[in-house]
Amino acid sequence: MSLRLARIGWVITRYRLDTLIPRERLPWPLRVLLALSPLRLFPVRGERAERLRLALEALGPIFVKFGQMLSTRRDLLPPDIADELKRLQDQVPPFPGEEAAALVEEELECPLDEAFASFDKTPLASASIAQVHAARLPDGQEVVVKIIRPGIDRVMRQDMALLYGAARLLAKVPEARRLRPREVVADYEATLFDELNLHREAANTSQLKRNFKDSPLLYVPAIHWPLTRRRVMVQERIHGIPVADMAALEAQGTDLRKLAERGVEIFFTQVFRDNFFHADMHPGNIFVAHGKPHDPQYIAIDCGIVGSLTREDQDYLARNLLAFFHQDYYEVAALHIESGWVGEGTRANEFASAIRSVCEPILEKPLKDISFGQVLLGLFQTARRFNMEVQPQLVLLQKTLLNIEGLGRQLYPDLDLWHTAKPYLERWMKERAGPRGLWDSLQRQAPELARQLPELPVLAHQALSRVEAEHKQRHRQTESLSGLSRNIAASARGARRLRLGALLVGLAVAWQPLFDWAGDQPWPVLVVAGLGILLLAWQ
Repeated sequence: MSLRLARIGWVITRYRLDTLIPRERLPWPLRVLLALSPLRLFPVRGERAERLRLALEALGPIFVKFGQMLSTRRDLLPPDIADELKRLQDQVPPFPGEEAAALVEEELECPLDEAFASFDKTPLASASIAQVHAARLPDGQEVVVKIIRPGIDRVMRQDMALLYGAARLLAKVPEARRLRPREVVADYEATLFDELNLHREAANTSQLKRNFKDSPLLYVPAIHWPLTRRRVMVQERIHGIPVADMAALEAQGTDLRKLAERGVEIFFTQVFRDNFFHADMHPGNIFVAHGKPHDPQYIAIDCGIVGSLTREDQDYLARNLLAFFHQDYYEVAALHIESGWVGEGTRANEFASAIRSVCEPILEKPLKDISFGQVLLGLFQTARRFNMEVQPQLVLLQKTLLNIEGLGRQLYPDLDLWHTAKPYLERWMKERAGPRGLWDSLQRQAPELARQLPELPVLAHQALSRVEAEHKQRHRQTESLSGLSRNIAASARGARRLRLGALLVGLAVAWQPLFDWAGDQPWPVLVVAGLGILLLAWQ
């Protein structure tokens, strides 16, 4: 790990990433430290955007993934950095074609010319974890062969160890615990390492293709299963326009507004209808079909990262979004409390007031000017006061939604994410809670109900037997307690009689001295003494 830390430090130094920090926004002690930093002894070579991209490429897949995510948010980045990071989507430096061919032969356990009629050793595209080569099957079908980078898992494990170390440090800070850093890193690790198993990606691709079979919204290329292995995947080759190639889209007269709105519809369809969403929808993985400018259709590849939600999370998410659409902050607060996302004892009216003060200035803007990213940021600003915890199961969804919004605004700057999503969510909630939702739920549970129906008489008899046994047991316990109470009462009476007898014996023995003593005492003392004797006798 120390070698990896040294490597990261060297890359930061080599590319002078310290120059990207806006010093004027830092507190003065940090400005002084940066001014005296030994990094200043190294010269700055190249433009800042290029240096950032080269540094991320040198640091490996986890950092490249971060750059890919940033590249979709042109509203958050300067144009030069956004343009340069866009190259991380499919233009990462490739590994040698001969090495790729050898790896394919190793995985398939046969020579290349037996599996393919042709195999191009020059990659079509290269990304952080894998690269893609064009090939042709013996039957003439055009395919692409995706190959995992050799040795990539070792580098990823080193970086994940660093992330876990950082998460452990954060977990010791009271204010950072609500971010649940360990759980977030664990979720990210599982997601990231799933990408190293191309069998899993192939299965995800097949599922997504089934979900959108014959759909005008989205096309998913087919998997060629006979030649798919853990580190090699063979898939139908598609010929589309990269979604980021605005010039080509405009040249064929694509309806960009409809294209952007369909992207939002695809996302919400995946999340709420199918509960299975493509979670790596950066522009390098999305194309647009040729020849359908007025009825644009997306083409999706690279389903290595997918997500799903529990039924409860689906409901809470939909209700939260709809409450935001209607600016019903009390409902948002109540849902957060109900779901346990904020600290115990939180008052709904106080939480609603805090959300309103942060979000109202944003939501007062025209809908087309509202960024979902801004709303999320506004929510996070209320987190410290109310101990709102990060929900690891929703982090992947939030990242995907930010990607979709960034892509949509790139295609059509006036995209109104809220207006596009609201009718869909309202319709989904109506279907979920209405007669159709009830009927669908009954249909889903019908096999289990049919299996349990013949057992109902036996189950009912067993339940009644248990109730009767519990009733008898309670009756025996009641009788036992009553007997115990009688014994205790009898013991108390016996103890009183014993004390009274002892008192009388004592009085008899001491009668003469007591009589002489009583003759010398005033009457109040005698009254008090008499009361004391009575109390002793009673007890």
